[in-house]
Amino acid sequence: MAALAWLAACESRPAIRSDFDPGPVPDELADGERLFDANCARCHGALAAGTDSGPPLVHRVYEPNHHGDIAFQRAVTFGVRAHHWRFGNMPPVAGLDELEIGRITAYVRWLQRKAGIE
Repeated sequence: MAALAWLAACESRPAIRSDFDPGPVPDELADGERLFDANCARCHGALAAGTDSGPPLVHRVYEPNHHGDIAFQRAVTFGVRAHHWRFGNMPPVAGLDELEIGRITAYVRWLQRKAGIE
């Protein structure tokens, strides 16, 4: 039964969160926030809440034990074929190194924790 609920969550487009307020970003994550805003927010939305162009990363589908940090690294570096929702394929994001992607990932993980996604 749980597998059916998971599959249903993957088939329909997720709702875009408009009520999410994580509070102030810790100083050590400010660079990750800046990098996210410059490179990811166009599709994944402010606070990673999603847009019509890309899924929310603050969603249980992207929790760490379903999409580990390496999944974010590979998606940014190589792109990724659409597999959860019908937003289309994600192209690689040029110009980011492994350290910068790590900072973005740390920021997204912080947002997830603030939303109760562990």
